[in-house]
Amino acid sequence: MSAEQGDAYAQNNLAITYRKGSGVIQDYEKAVEWYRSSAEQGNVEAASNLALMYYKGECVAQDYKNCVKWYRFSAAQGHADAQFNLALMYQDGEGVKQDYREAVKWYRLSAEQGDAYAQNNLAFMHHKGDGIAQDNKEALKWYRLSAEQGNADAQNNLAVMYRKGEGVTQDYQEAAKWYRLSAKQGNPEAASNLALMYSKGRGVDKDDKEAVTWLRLSAEQGVVLAQNNLAVMYYNGEGITQDDIYAYMWWNIAAANGESRAQENRDIVATRMTSSQLAEAQKLARECVAKDYRGC
Repeated sequence: MSAEQGDAYAQNNLAITYRKGSGVIQDYEKAVEWYRSSAEQGNVEAASNLALMYYKGECVAQDYKNCVKWYRFSAAQGHADAQFNLALMYQDGEGVKQDYREAVKWYRLSAEQGDAYAQNNLAFMHHKGDGIAQDNKEALKWYRLSAEQGNADAQNNLAVMYRKGEGVTQDYQEAAKWYRLSAKQGNPEAASNLALMYSKGRGVDKDDKEAVTWLRLSAEQGVVLAQNNLAVMYYNGEGITQDDIYAYMWWNIAAANGESRAQENRDIVATRMTSSQLAEAQKLARECVAKDYRGC
């Protein structure tokens, strides 16, 4: 049975084809039309997809209330992605009144189906005590379930729990392990945190060169703390050749991004630099910002 003959499954698949432009000219209007036809027959996948179109404003006017309507329809029938997305809407107050309790409810339903993103967010709610009693052990449990599925944010969050000893005995080696797994997936916060472990020799052998490697990866992705700390390494010549110009450059960038300590440190290093060195450092900082911090 085809989409034109009313088959809801075929209608959803046809909508996906039009949305992606797979074998046909991409056409969001037709995608919305077929998603709606399928969703109105009760297809939960189509309802979730239609909700996403409303959320993004693809061919339809962006409409969070209609987005919530279709996510709720799909979520109520057990669709894990829709449950996760509905929880996000409640957490952020988009299309509905912000309600952390409702967010927790839908995150849990999705998490219990194994959704790694929902597991991470449910853990966060437990960790912060948003919409539910603060509980580090529950947070640890859900972070671990998500992390073991490869969720980079959860891996970083689990590492933080081990580093601080929240809900578990403090264990720097476990913290470093999870930071590394997350950082290798490109998580910039984890890279910055792993750098700190190498700099301090916590859970790993102290290694300033490794610290610089991870700081640079993080700094180039815009993490202000990493930008500040990379400047410190340049200033002290730790793990890298001492260089006041690059120390000034990174502190100047971090200061512009709101790091107060960076402004103080930049002004300190400036006192021992020549006018030509200052001019070069400022030029490099402008170029670095223009390149979105890449290859600086």
